[in-house]
Amino acid sequence: MARLQILELPTEHHGDDMVTPFVLVIDKVQNPESMLDFLRDPPHLRDELGARTILVFDEEVEIPANETPVDPDGYPLEIRVEGDFEQFREQVQDEIRKAQARAAEALRRT
Repeated sequence: MARLQILELPTEHHGDDMVTPFVLVIDKVQNPESMLDFLRDPPHLRDELGARTILVFDEEVEIPANETPVDPDGYPLEIRVEGDFEQFREQVQDEIRKAQARAAEALRRT
């Protein structure tokens, strides 16, 4: 049975919008030629899906980014990531001081 996978490409910035482009990967297709014919039939299918391209393979293709790491017992490995907010706090306080200085300067001028 055919499988669908998504291969995410590096995120792009378009103004204020962040876009994560992707490639649609269809593997384990028993008859790749007929699948390619189907994909060519509506030529706008790729655009409707938003994919950069669609890749079709008769063999199984493993995408490392889609693998779920497992612990020694075979259970999905959970990773907890905690942000370092100390530097962020300093940056915010610095921006507040700059804004207060600009506001004070504007008040002095009036």
